[in-house]
Amino acid sequence: MTAIEDLAARLAILEDREACRQLIARYGPMADAGDHEGAASLFASDGSYDVGGFGTYAGSEAIGALLQCEEHLGLIASGAAHVLSDPVIELDGNKAHVFTYSIVLRRSGEAWVPHRVSANIWHLVREAHCWHVAHRANRLLDGSDDTRGMLREWAADMRRGDPSRESSGRL
Repeated sequence: MTAIEDLAARLAILEDREACRQLIARYGPMADAGDHEGAASLFASDGSYDVGGFGTYAGSEAIGALLQCEEHLGLIASGAAHVLSDPVIELDGNKAHVFTYSIVLRRSGEAWVPHRVSANIWHLVREAHCWHVAHRANRLLDGSDDTRGMLREWAADMRRGDPSRESSGRL
């Protein structure tokens, strides 16, 4: 590989990482704005969202309906913020595996209090040069076996995969 080809490959990795980061970052503001169509459009047409405690929603229509449910509309009507941590992104060709924490804050009087604190695993797919969410799993950080199992599985995957292999480390 020539130096130019190496640089182009490394740049492509950075561009993909940024596209994945931007895709995930869009979710919170869209959910807070009540833009159920916009939030659902972040998902692949056959995408799914497994929300611990609320069920699994498959397809854009079902995901949009989740964001139109009475509980979510009441939450955002009184003031809410869906905040996501910086994502850990593992690229795999036209797929990406991402981990984030999320916290939903709700307004309570003059203060903002945690409403839901969760771990999230996102499986992204590139379709027609665009990244979309193929599947998102969200689990409350409640110490349950389900949540801890998801976290252990993610950690084991990260130990098996070496994210540093995607870059020479020179950037």
